[in-house]
Amino acid sequence: MPDITVYTVPGCADCEAVKQLMNSKGAAFTEKNVREDAAALAEMQVRAGVRIAPVTVIGGQVFSGYFNDQRPGILAALAGNP
Repeated sequence: MPDITVYTVPGCADCEAVKQLMNSKGAAFTEKNVREDAAALAEMQVRAGVRIAPVTVIGGQVFSGYFNDQRPGILAALAGNP
């Protein structure tokens, strides 16, 4: 399983949905709160080119935007499909 990082902010429904999907698939991930961690925000901006969470990084693949937009890519990445 590749390294997985989920960049989040508190109170974000899409962030919670990404985390729930990861948990339902048994995928271990590191959560980084970009509201409280300036270094994580800067890291997210470099990796994804966006300033808005959630951002999901699975291996070298980066997914951003609403949960429903990220979901197909996340599922494919978790299944080992590029």
